Amino acid sequence: MDNFTADCVARIDVFLSENLGISRNQISNLIKSGSVFINQKIITKSSQKLNLGDEICVNYPAPTHSDEAKFSFEGEIEILYEDDDLLVLNKPAGVVVHPAPSVKEATIVEWLRQKGFMLSTINGQIRAGIVHRLDKGTSGALVVAKNNATHQALSAQLSDKSMGRIYLALTDLPLKEPCVIDRPIDRNPNNRLKKAIIPGGREAKSAFYTIFSDDWGQAKFSQSGGDKFGKINLIAAKLFTGRTHQIRVHLGSINRHIIGDYLYGFKSEKDKIARILLHAYVLYFTHPRSGERMQITAPLPVEFENLIQNHDKKDEIYEKILPSSILREFSDTSGWLLLS
Repeated sequence: MDNFTADCVARIDVFLSENLGISRNQISNLIKSGSVFINQKIITKSSQKLNLGDEICVNYPAPTHSDEAKFSFEGEIEILYEDDDLLVLNKPAGVVVHPAPSVKEATIVEWLRQKGFMLSTINGQIRAGIVHRLDKGTSGALVVAKNNATHQALSAQLSDKSMGRIYLALTDLPLKEPCVIDRPIDRNPNNRLKKAIIPGGREAKSAFYTIFSDDWGQAKFSQSGGDKFGKINLIAAKLFTGRTHQIRVHLGSINRHIIGDYLYGFKSEKDKIARILLHAYVLYFTHPRSGERMQITAPLPVEFENLIQNHDKKDEIYEKILPSSILREFSDTSGWLLLS
């Protein structure tokens, strides 16, 4: 439970978002669940106005074993780290993180429910435990909160950028130089499945650099054989914001495409590649209870591993993809090309 006294005139969702360090969507979920009170009276609208001196109480729903899942999840998901407050999963490519009306398959949330994990409820039961998302086609490190205090603390770290993610991707064209792309993203007006660079859209900022670029020959990414790409580029990406499809949209804005990302313009001369070759490689944050600085690395997917193992410079590539090497590269991007 959290209690506040209003020190300004503001909407309740704005006030709580600023004071709790979580998003207004999360506040809306709390209000819909009947968890927010003003002067001991339950409120139902996110637009409710506060007056100076109003007493606000947020009585979080208790973390619970979730309700019966709509779909049954087949298979296992690797747990990279777990303690009493959180766990970090190695999300497989092709798996959706949480249920939605359009999702007709089992999700990460349903796997968590089947395993009986206690999960935070700040985001409601549908998104129980989910602090941040990964696109369906993206693999890699995903943190899950087991209780509301942990969820609240990690959400605050996402907001102040002390929690972050480093991605690896394989692209069709090389980057001319390390760059920071600061271009707003919103819904694509011509395709509801896509996002786009939209003036006046939501702030979105990413940084990219090339780890290794070479002619990898006949790279095998599809079941029936190899695809001839010429040069394949292994790049790293750091997110400063967390918009849907952000890396894919920003790369597309400079005519670069992730291999397998047909939605945003990748073209293959041969077979259809089964997945988007984008991987959330490193996740870093401060543990909400212990204060320890955490750094979790998700093992390379088989597609990345096979490509590197078959290269005669594999030792050099492995050295360049050490998390310490990548984090060092991103430690100062002030001199990189800025695209806005």
